[in-house]
Amino acid sequence: MARCARHTDGVIPTTELGDQLTVSSLGFGGMGLTQVYGGTTPEAALATIHATTDLGVTLLDTADVYGEPRPGTSGPPGTNEELFGQVLATRRSEVQIATKFGITGAVGDGIPTRGDAAYVQAACEASLRRLGVETIDLYYLHRRELDRPIEETVGAMADLVRQGKVAHLGLSEVTGPELRAAAAVHPIAAVQSEWSLWSRDVETHVIPAAVEVGAGFVPYSPLGRGFLTGALTKESIAGTMLAGQARFDEHFEVNQRVVEVVRSVAADVGATPAQVALAWLYAQGQRLGIPVVPIPGTRRAERMAENAGALSITLSEDHLSRLDTVAEAVQGGRNLGFAGPTWISAGRE
Repeated sequence: MARCARHTDGVIPTTELGDQLTVSSLGFGGMGLTQVYGGTTPEAALATIHATTDLGVTLLDTADVYGEPRPGTSGPPGTNEELFGQVLATRRSEVQIATKFGITGAVGDGIPTRGDAAYVQAACEASLRRLGVETIDLYYLHRRELDRPIEETVGAMADLVRQGKVAHLGLSEVTGPELRAAAAVHPIAAVQSEWSLWSRDVETHVIPAAVEVGAGFVPYSPLGRGFLTGALTKESIAGTMLAGQARFDEHFEVNQRVVEVVRSVAADVGATPAQVALAWLYAQGQRLGIPVVPIPGTRRAERMAENAGALSITLSEDHLSRLDTVAEAVQGGRNLGFAGPTWISAGRE
């Protein structure tokens, strides 16, 4: 049964996901530190990761496909993993590192996927080298190869556990049936998919399956890629991955009513919109009976301190009811335009 995390005396509590994996109740998503949303300097990125770890955030999330490709190279760039590797070199005992495989090229390169045993082994060994660790704490299948049975890929991932190269297995953007099939091969510690106030499709099939197999849930983009904070403008997303996406472009103005609801609740409880959006996820995890560890990303260390404040917020039933209306108000789907509908679980359900 999910536990409601609470933030007391400046200490971030822990949450047990699945397969006896215990992590901080708030994680950190590293994709935005390199490329995608505009990136930042390596020095500033490292400072943000270190400051996040200083806060007591132990779950650090990356992927082999994140980062700026180096000239003349192909395949997953791995540069985001290398960035985290610099932190792990001195702070390995303080954190759990999560990374992902399965997307064989840089984001935007047609996004082909592989899940055969040879690729699983090679991808893991490449990530281990870039991260500079002997064992990956949580290894996700980022996107499955749709023509290959998921049981085959998870079987190869289970071999990595037996080899001691991986401690726990995770799956990203899988459907309920895919999750059940995978869990029949090896315990799944966590499912990572987009889940937030305005992206709730996973509640229909995926979360019930996760509860059934004993997996925890790690919501990515829990702040709606920044939209739910009210801080985005059309100018700020120009040139980023969000430019031209329906929620953030043609429906930008009408979706401000979503932000208005979040701001209204934030004013009631004396919090920021980001804190309210995260507090809703914790409360929703309680309501659905699943452990929840959101992984918001940021390029600024002070934002992670703000996010941690969500762990001390209690939302009333009235607040939750008001926030529950957001999903019905939003215009535009959550899938990004460069990917087909099957790229996310909702497109295969």
